[in-house]
Amino acid sequence: MAKIILNGETQEVELPISLTELIKQNKVQQPEMVSVQLNDEFVDRNDWDFLQIKEGDIVDFLYFMGGGTL
Repeated sequence: MAKIILNGETQEVELPISLTELIKQNKVQQPEMVSVQLNDEFVDRNDWDFLQIKEGDIVDFLYFMGGGTL
């Protein structure tokens, strides 16, 4: 098992694991609406299947909300 930081929380994952698999494993709702940062860098959605998570990585799932009126 490898330790990563996911959204500020320590999580253990079994390697190898792709970013897409990590998203599925964490049951991310509406993954099409999520942006991902890996070690403070945004990851292109086209790379999610190929990018392998490593021990100590810092991953953030970011949800952008719109709407509202002033």
